[in-house]
Amino acid sequence: MATEIEHKYLVTDYSYQSMATESHEIVQGYISRESGRTVRVRTVDNTAFLTIKGACKGMSRPEFEYNIPIDDARQLLKLCPGPVITKTRSIVIYEGERWEIDTFHGQLEGLVTAELEVPNENHTFNLPPFVGREVTGDHRFANSQLTTYDALKPAL
Repeated sequence: MATEIEHKYLVTDYSYQSMATESHEIVQGYISRESGRTVRVRTVDNTAFLTIKGACKGMSRPEFEYNIPIDDARQLLKLCPGPVITKTRSIVIYEGERWEIDTFHGQLEGLVTAELEVPNENHTFNLPPFVGREVTGDHRFANSQLTTYDALKPAL
């Protein structure tokens, strides 16, 4: 079984932009956002994925991701209830770790998060200078919940 273990933080400044080695345009929506499981469709530039995630246990959760045809993804995005998320993902390598910084657009304009996937929950790392408050485990910052911006207002 595939497992995702990640830390998520709010970004405090835009210094990551000069550190970024690549960036990608992402559009994603949720076909299902039931408690304990989500089904997401995502386009990254000109590629597409279908992702199924299980319930979080600490920082870990089961994750299964599959490449799908881009045209299928565009059709599936139309089936997603609620708004889709658009964001630019910048990749920053900091002290050997691959950080993904998401700058959200549309109704989430102004929200910038940084995520780091780690090999195990005991993995240690240093924080880059642009990282602020940790929001790992705060369900309001789960991408599947961000489609309802009102859920975030008290947290920002």
